[in-house]
Parts: sequence; C-alpha cells; structure tokens
Amino acid sequence: MREIVFTGFPGFIASQLIRKCISDDAEVTAIILPSQRWKAEQEAARIQVETGSKPIRLIDGDITKRDLGVNHKDKAYLIDKKITFWHLAAIYDLAVSKELAWKVNVEGTKNVNEFVKTLPNVERFMYFSTAYVAGAREGVLLENELIRPKKFRNYYEETKFEAEILVEQLKETVPVTIIRPGIVRGHSRTGQTVKFDGPYFFLNMIDRIRKFPVIPYIGHSTAYINVVPVDYIIDASVYLSTLKEAAGETVHLTDPNPHPVEEVYRSMVVQMTGKAPKSRIPHKLAAASLGLSSVRKILGVEAETLDYLTWHASFDTRNAKRLLSGSGIKCADFLKTMPDMVSFYQLHKKDRNFHVAIK
Repeated sequence: MREIVFTGFPGFIASQLIRKCISDDAEVTAIILPSQRWKAEQEAARIQVETGSKPIRLIDGDITKRDLGVNHKDKAYLIDKKITFWHLAAIYDLAVSKELAWKVNVEGTKNVNEFVKTLPNVERFMYFSTAYVAGAREGVLLENELIRPKKFRNYYEETKFEAEILVEQLKETVPVTIIRPGIVRGHSRTGQTVKFDGPYFFLNMIDRIRKFPVIPYIGHSTAYINVVPVDYIIDASVYLSTLKEAAGETVHLTDPNPHPVEEVYRSMVVQMTGKAPKSRIPHKLAAASLGLSSVRKILGVEAETLDYLTWHASFDTRNAKRLLSGSGIKCADFLKTMPDMVSFYQLHKKDRNFHVAIK
C-alpha cells in the first residue's frame, strides 16, 4: 500500500491536495502540530465524509524539531511504505519576522529533508516553494534558475529562497519536484478560499472605501500581476506528483497569461462597487500611509502588498507547459473568473475567521 504524507495540514492547500489524492490504493498521513489537532481532526472528518475515504492518519509532530518531533512508533509505520511526501508547512505571511520565518521555513525544511532521507522508499518528494524566490529580480524569470537577487522584499521571500536551495540539493539523492506557485487565490469556479490575503487585501481596501465619491488608482503601474486559482495549483501538482518526467524538475505554476496590475485593480473596483476608479493616489503617499499600523488595520491591507504593484517581471512556464501537455490542466483567466472570487468575498467578508490579522 502506498502512503501519501503531508506537512501543512489542515491548511487550505494541503486539505485540497488530500481531497484530490484520495484513492483506493493509497493511504494518507498528515504530520500535524499538536496545537492543531482539533482543527485537523475536524477537517479530516469532513474529507472522509465528502470523499468516502479511509480515515486520515494524524501524527503529532513539529518540523522545527529533529526528526520532525515524530515518535518512534509513528516513524516505524512509515519506514516500509512506498511514499509520496508533500512538504507544505511554512510561514506564508509577508510581514513575518526574520526569526520566525527562518525557524520554520529554513530550519523546518532542513529537518524535513533529513527526515525524508531516512525513509528508504520515497517515490516522490513534492516541495511547495514560491515563484517569489526571485526576490526583486526583474525581467524573464526561468524555472531552472535559482539566482540570489540583490534584494528581497520581505523575509518570506528570503527564507523561501534559502529553503529552496536546500531542497535543490536534495535532488541528488531523492526524486524531487519543486512547485513554485504564483499568488494563490480561491477556486476559479466557486471562489472558495479560507483566508483573505494576497489579492484579497485589495478587496478589503475597496470594500472599506466603497462609499467614497471617487475610488482612486494607487500610483501608476505598467507592471503585470500573477495570480493563480487554487484549483489549478491542486490539479497540476497532483498530476505532476505521479508523472515520471517531473522528477528532478522545478515548475512555475503561475499564470502564463497574466493581466496588468491596473486592469486587475479596475476590474476589482467595478465588481465591488459598480463604478470605475478615477484619479490617483501617488505610490509614495500610499506607502507612507500604510507605514502606519492604524491605517493598515482600517484598510485591511499589509504594507508589503504595495511592493508587487510596480514589479516588472514575468515567469517563464516552459517546464509547466511541457510537463502538463496532454493533461487538459490549464490556468483559468483571472478577469473572466473574478466575479466568483468577488461573490465569495462579499458573502464572507463579515466573518472574521477569513481575515488575517493586520499588524
């Protein structure tokens, strides 16, 4: 019997991946933080009901600890299994402190790598990185590049870069596939998500100023923004996890046809308010305003969000296109599917469980 092992459960992407990976010839194990056990048990029960699957095995652990904090009995259970190991556990907050980001994203990934090397029958190691390991590099960014930029915009980017270096080295001994998603949004058809971050910060802001006589553009940008629906990430990643040709590859799961920042922002404003944005707030003024905690909290926007509005870079997706060829898996157009994203946001915007804490 095959075993599919996850870190990062009961996070949204890990939960959706498990739903997609359920099969009669595989069992699922999730290494979870003890503090997340109740939430993990609830989500595991939902998955079992929805899919008719066997129970998900929940193992207490902590990626920041040696051997992932997994006890001898639980590790012994995995030793003789043929394993696909998915590592998703990370701190994804753009405003994260350096110490916490380094502990979880870098040291945690190092510990996961060491743990995986002790398992004799790993058929694939699926590592979730980010397309933004590129930092502030601009121009065309290739999938087979891992070049240290002159600057990172935040500690999330920096620590994910350092972690990917460690996973890249693991390719020498383990069949690894590195997934680099773009900015992830909810499902392209239902709009479903569990957290309003990333592009949802702009929906927060627009919602809070929707009654203003004029809703302005933020600065002036000729850049493009790369936002991908979670169902594309799930479908493509699961497909690649069993594709022989994907072993040893790094793949940009980014939008091959992204839209300009201002076009996306305009569409959000129209969808939210029924009117188009007019006038402009200078980018420097917006940045200075978001430097104040009180303004960030009122608008529901992290200051680091602005860094991506004027970034001139594009993600090459030749590996993704080649490996996904014939699968029928494609990235849905952001603007065409935005109404479902906005509808889900409007339905749940008053539920604080969907909102991240703004510092």
